[in-house]
Amino acid sequence: MFDKILFATTASPTCDDAAKVAFELSKKNKSKLFVHHVFAVPTRSFGPFVKDVRTGEEETVDENYLALVREEIKGTYEKLIPGLDNLSIEAVVGNPPREILRKAREEKVDLIIMGAHTRDEDVGATRHRAIAGSTMQKVAKAARCPVLIISRPCVTCWSYFANIVVATDFSKPADHAFQFALNVATELGCKLHLFHATEVDKDSAGLAPGQCAIECKIDAAKKKMEEKYVPKMGDFDNFVTEVWEGIPYVEILKYAREHKADLIVMAHHARDVNPEESSLGGTIEQVVLRSSCPVLSVNHPDKVAVEPYGPKGRA
Repeated sequence: MFDKILFATTASPTCDDAAKVAFELSKKNKSKLFVHHVFAVPTRSFGPFVKDVRTGEEETVDENYLALVREEIKGTYEKLIPGLDNLSIEAVVGNPPREILRKAREEKVDLIIMGAHTRDEDVGATRHRAIAGSTMQKVAKAARCPVLIISRPCVTCWSYFANIVVATDFSKPADHAFQFALNVATELGCKLHLFHATEVDKDSAGLAPGQCAIECKIDAAKKKMEEKYVPKMGDFDNFVTEVWEGIPYVEILKYAREHKADLIVMAHHARDVNPEESSLGGTIEQVVLRSSCPVLSVNHPDKVAVEPYGPKGRA
C-alpha cells in the first residue's frame, strides 16, 4: 500500500513509539523506509557546528561525524531492522521541517511518520497547544502525502487493525481524509467508522438550544453523511455512520475509545482554505495530544487516489 515511507526522527526516546510503527508498517508493506534525522541549525546564521545530543558539546559537521551519527542511529534501531530489506538512513544539517519535506518530495514518499513532539516530558491532556511539536505542525501543513502522528505507544501498529475512525466536518479537506481512510480500510479489511461531531452552539443570548433543536441538527448531519459519503463506498460494506453532539475533539476521542479505534484519520485543517495557508486545526491538534492510537493527518489529495487502494469500479 505504501511503496515509500519516511520516518522523521530525532533518534531519541521520544521517537521510539513512532519508530516501532514506521518499521513494522514498512515490513508489512515491503516498503522502502527512509530514516531521516536532521541536525537543527543552531543559529540564524548557518555554521559548521552542531551540538552533540549526548555530550552537549559542539561538534564539527563533516562526513566522518555524519557517518558516526548514521551508525548510532542504526544501532538505536537495531532490534527493529531485522526483516526490513530496503532501508536508508540519512543525517543532514538544516531546518528540520524544510529538510523533511525536501526529502519527502525528492523521494516521492507515500507516507511520513513522526512523533507529536520532541520533548521528554509527557504529552498529556494539560499540555498547552503550542507544545505540539512545531516541526510536526509545519510538516503536516506542507506535506503532499499523509502524515501519521504517533504520540503514544501503539499496540496494533497497523498489523492487526480492526477499526478505523474517520472524523469529518463535511469540508473538502475532510473529503480527502475520508477517501484515504476508505482506501486503508479496504486494503486492510477493517471496519470503517464514519463519524461527525456536531457542535451545540449557544444563541446570541447565551442560551443553549433545546433538545428538539439538537435532534434536528443531528438528523440533518446524518442525512448529509448518507448523501455525501455512502454512495462513494462502492462495494465496501464494512462501515457504520455515527453523529454525536458536543465539543468535536472530545466526542471524537470518546467515540474512538469506546470503539477501540486503531487509527483516527482527520483532515489537517477543517476549513476550505488553501492548504499552504492553513494551520494545524484546533480539533486535530487536541486529538493528537490526547489520542491513545495513531492519528493520520491528510492535507493534500495528491496521495489519495481512488486506485489502486479503493473498491473497484468506484468513480
